[in-house]
Amino acid sequence: MPDDPAGLLRQRGYRVTGQRLAVLRAVSREPHVTADAVAKTVRAVYDVLGVLVDADLVRRIQPAGSPARFEARVSDNHHHVICRVCGRTTDVDCAVGSAPCLTAVDDMGYEIDEAEVIYWGRCPECQSRT
Repeated sequence: MPDDPAGLLRQRGYRVTGQRLAVLRAVSREPHVTADAVAKTVRAVYDVLGVLVDADLVRRIQPAGSPARFEARVSDNHHHVICRVCGRTTDVDCAVGSAPCLTAVDDMGYEIDEAEVIYWGRCPECQSRT
């Protein structure tokens, strides 16, 4: 397995996705692996991620137009800033107070326990390239 599978995908002109990385890792673990074996391994990865999300050990976020991403920072209600150019995702602490960070003008009778905010822009590295 290459040291940087994400870099290898980018170098070949492909978008880096969780599925592509999982398949690359599965293929690299065993020489001459079958597609069925890869599918079982990759499916197991997604099943385990689902269990970890359900157990609140991992947080799943899915920004619009992006594959799902997973993170271990689950102890607070933080937000994310995402670069529109390279897709880099960075944690942003809650803007105001404790969870939920935002208060809806009309909660429509819901008991709100979380607010999800995603900031979009260009990261410093992508800004410096233009």
